[in-house]
Amino acid sequence: MVNLQILNSTLEGNIACPPSKSYTHRAIAIASLSSDSSVIKNPLISRDTLSTIIACKMLGARVEESVKNKSLLINGKESFDVPDNVINLENSGTTLRIISSMSALVKKGYTVLTGDESLRKRPMKPLISALNQLGVECFSTNDKGTPPIVIKGGGIAGGDVNIEGNISSQFISSLVISCIYARSEVTLNVKGKQVSTPYIQATMETMKNFGVQINHNPEYSQYIVPLGRYKGTTFTIPGDFSAAALMISAGVLCGGKISIKGLNFDYPQGDNQILDIVKNMGGNIRVYKEKGEITVTGSNQLKGIECDLSNTPDLLPAIAILSLKTTSPIKIYGISHARLKETDRVSVLASELRKLGVSISTWKDKMVIYPIRQIRNATLDSHNDHRLFMAFAIASLLTEKSIVTGAESVDVSYPVFLNDLKRLGANINLLK
Repeated sequence: MVNLQILNSTLEGNIACPPSKSYTHRAIAIASLSSDSSVIKNPLISRDTLSTIIACKMLGARVEESVKNKSLLINGKESFDVPDNVINLENSGTTLRIISSMSALVKKGYTVLTGDESLRKRPMKPLISALNQLGVECFSTNDKGTPPIVIKGGGIAGGDVNIEGNISSQFISSLVISCIYARSEVTLNVKGKQVSTPYIQATMETMKNFGVQINHNPEYSQYIVPLGRYKGTTFTIPGDFSAAALMISAGVLCGGKISIKGLNFDYPQGDNQILDIVKNMGGNIRVYKEKGEITVTGSNQLKGIECDLSNTPDLLPAIAILSLKTTSPIKIYGISHARLKETDRVSVLASELRKLGVSISTWKDKMVIYPIRQIRNATLDSHNDHRLFMAFAIASLLTEKSIVTGAESVDVSYPVFLNDLKRLGANINLLK
């Protein structure tokens, strides 16, 4: 475990937003399902996306990285060979979900997917059930519906399938990506409330760039997946609003003035909701869409708000730490699925922010954070969750001196996070 000592700091300067982790996963997977060559420009190379690259290679795709050109050259296949070993997906839930459906396209044999301790707790029952309905033999090796997962090859039969929508949008993304190669057209019917719809929109937008259009109803509760094939293309990964949201919070809390460059407002990303949230809280933020840039100036105090994060669970850590400067409560709804991430983010945020002096009430799907009277120094445990580590590191910049555990987790989604903070003026020391 790598721990950091973080001292009170003011941030100032410019940084480039890292590429989108979500779009990188999707582009690599879809390019691996095309028998043509594709070039993925500006990919995020991180621990999570490397899991997707390794998995696609083990299924038979050829993936070559050009560091000089900051790109990936991918030669894929419409059906795969059985992997010669168990595929270890480390900590990547997105990879687990997407590769599960892709593994059904193995010509013959069984694919076994596993990961680290955290990944082996991630729920998979809805996707397993959906694949079973589509004629795929797929099962968990335990009675909990969690990894390891075994998928028998032989293809996807197709037809109608019912799937729960309240746990993860990644189940839908997984199915629509692979089901274009089913033997008959697939209709996905979502039962219950669909969470994180913007991530499904991102999946379909990426598929569109590779020549496949998905039909859906306005409520995103039914999807018609046509039979087709992906065409090789050149696809540029946009900047990641999930990462930008945390740096926006850093600017609001600890600026100075910082500029975040390299954003693209043309692609669906639900986490761009952070812009309206910060504006509604009275934060000093300016958006330059044509330039792909955001400028944030520090605020002495913010207004509390109410917000629904059903579609944007990754914003929870960024919004929670903004409470450190609010004069009225923040009420956050639609967060039950944030309990099913790398950690139970609702519980961990509550327990750790209380160490700073924050008063928080939580329910299954709701959190209320009250204005803090005085911030305290603390030792904050990120539970090796990358988004929580980044949020706690930013929050600690407001203290005189605090310690945050789990610095190694940032390579999951934002490998240069600490370098960016230091470049902006953060006083951070590695503890040995």
